[in-house]
Amino acid sequence: MAKRIITISREFGSGGRFIGEEVAKKLGIAYYDKNIIYGIAETSGLSPEYIRENAELSPKKGLFAYAFAGRDITGKSVADMVYEAQRKVILELVEKEPCVIIGRNADYILKDRDDVLNVFIHGNMPEKIQRICRLYNAEKQEAVKMMADIDKRRMANYNFYTNQSWGKASNYTLCLNSSQIGYDRCEKIIMECSK
Repeated sequence: MAKRIITISREFGSGGRFIGEEVAKKLGIAYYDKNIIYGIAETSGLSPEYIRENAELSPKKGLFAYAFAGRDITGKSVADMVYEAQRKVILELVEKEPCVIIGRNADYILKDRDDVLNVFIHGNMPEKIQRICRLYNAEKQEAVKMMADIDKRRMANYNFYTNQSWGKASNYTLCLNSSQIGYDRCEKIIMECSK
């Protein structure tokens, strides 16, 4: 069965966002990444700024902070409300059109569909550091810290809401090392596997 939806989870600095954008362009399908934020904000009633900072990442304090976050009368935390809004928006988007969705636990949210190709992109430390330094005009030490912080927060969010391990190969259809095979080949493999 052709895969009309492609989800891309990625390590920070691996180029997953770039690869996903290129795949969407080449396939002529919609691309959802940060542009999904306004839909989540509208659905949740929270500000786009809050969603930008919190929808994909755990609080800076990590997984422990989720367990003790303030909750409303129904037992939901603000993070839970953001996740539910994100889930609703993703489910609506995939009904409308074929697309590439970057991050946001989309692989798990869409796990019951047969028309989804779930991809995890990772890379080798030297290449990721070099890419982060170039893109963010950062020094090596700062790049290492950014990478550790963002990946830790992505992992905490994913593990908390999915009860799965972020980056574990069995959660995805494909796991690609962009440092080893390059961006172009990653794109070609993803497009070939979506047919």
